[in-house]
Amino acid sequence: MRLLSILLISQCLFININAQHISIADLKQLKTIEDSIKSHTDSIINSQDWTQRFTSDAQLTKGLVKALRLPYSFNYKFDSLRISKLYAPDSSFRIFTWQVPKDLTFYLQKGAIQMRTTDGSLKLFPLFDISDFTKAPNDSVRDATKWIGAIYYQIIAKTFNNKSYYTLLGRDDNNERTNKKWIDILTFDETGKPQFGRNCFIYPNDGIKPPQPCYRFCLEFRKDAGVTLKYDAKLDEIIFDHLISENNDPATKSTLIPYGDYEAFRWQNGKWYFNAQPYDAAEIKEENNKTFPQPFLEKKEKKKNRF
Repeated sequence: MRLLSILLISQCLFININAQHISIADLKQLKTIEDSIKSHTDSIINSQDWTQRFTSDAQLTKGLVKALRLPYSFNYKFDSLRISKLYAPDSSFRIFTWQVPKDLTFYLQKGAIQMRTTDGSLKLFPLFDISDFTKAPNDSVRDATKWIGAIYYQIIAKTFNNKSYYTLLGRDDNNERTNKKWIDILTFDETGKPQFGRNCFIYPNDGIKPPQPCYRFCLEFRKDAGVTLKYDAKLDEIIFDHLISENNDPATKSTLIPYGDYEAFRWQNGKWYFNAQPYDAAEIKEENNKTFPQPFLEKKEKKKNRF
């Protein structure tokens, strides 16, 4: 009887584990679809014709959705696609994001959230960017139909009062004069639908940062400034450049550049609290600047798109 029980448990475990795997036939189909749409991601970035970029975006979206409809596609990485593909730290979802430039004045962000499902079926939330159609992108919680678009490059998972909060770090090439870096908060409501934004950023108003209340934090700066905004796991803080105006006009975002030191947010009691000095002199000396981002004023980064 004991042996039989062990065999039954082992069989159940085997079935459960393999239920999360993509079948060989579906894996081949996923690879075929990926191969057929990866050129569209190249075209979105490199084509000189804006109509071709948007046509390629439509073909990419169509092919990606077709691929995601296959069972257990959540486990397929799409490594060759030149778009952002981030899994949540707890693997409860992943988020795809990319952008389509019309010209230097207009960049449309695209995206979708794929949820992990126990039966491998598709649960997908398309994201609709309205960044260029609102004058108050920082002002409220928004659903997927009113998304403030960004290409996300980092997800930080935090909890408070038994609720999960996913902090998203992203970039937006914005327009011909400025770039933006975003910190947004992703949660899921009682029906499982995504919600973006939360009034949880505590910092002093300085004329450069967004006015409060602030539901998503933004740094907007000169196009070639190369501003840092990243999560430092060692410090458990979001580190970003301290910005100043190069001609004492902070209201003009195209004049903002890194000063040479850094600021941060630290998570505490469900909020991101401002820290004016995330790095102290002793730590910098001890680490020989290995973990300390190089200030813009010491060495300008080459102009490039980077996460």
